[in-house]
Formats: sequence, C-alpha cells, structure tokens
Amino acid sequence: MSEDELLERITVNPAIFGGKPIVRGRRLAVEHVLGMLAAGDSLETLLEGYPWLEREDVLACLAYATADPRRVRIRRAPAH
Repeated sequence: MSEDELLERITVNPAIFGGKPIVRGRRLAVEHVLGMLAAGDSLETLLEGYPWLEREDVLACLAYATADPRRVRIRRAPAH
C-alpha cells in the first residue's frame, strides 16, 4: 500500500476531538495511536485493544507522523 493510500485512512471531522486527525472517521486520534506506540505498546496490543483497527491503520498513523505537511491533504469528513 502506498503512502498516499495509507493517508486516505486518516480523516478530520470537526465534530470528533475538535478536528484532530483520526483513523477512518472513528473516535481514535492519530496522536493517541502514536502515543501508545511511543509508550512501547506493540502492534498486536493495539489490534487487540481496538478490534476494528487494522494493521494498515497503524501504518497510516506512522505515515502521517512522518509525512511532509506541505504535501499531505487530509480528507475532511462532512459535519453532521
């Protein structure tokens, strides 16, 4: 999966966490995933804790963290 395809999994919805980047429109912030990884949690631990989470979602968070912010366009979810 390309970096662009991974980044399509990251969205922004003003109604969720004040518009912070989230994973696939769910109530899981990219910064939370990155924080868990930084704290030493494994991919397996993340996938067990969030049954809907996919390996590619975690890779998307890492891609987001390392992407050039001038190049990345995050899809904005429609406000409800």
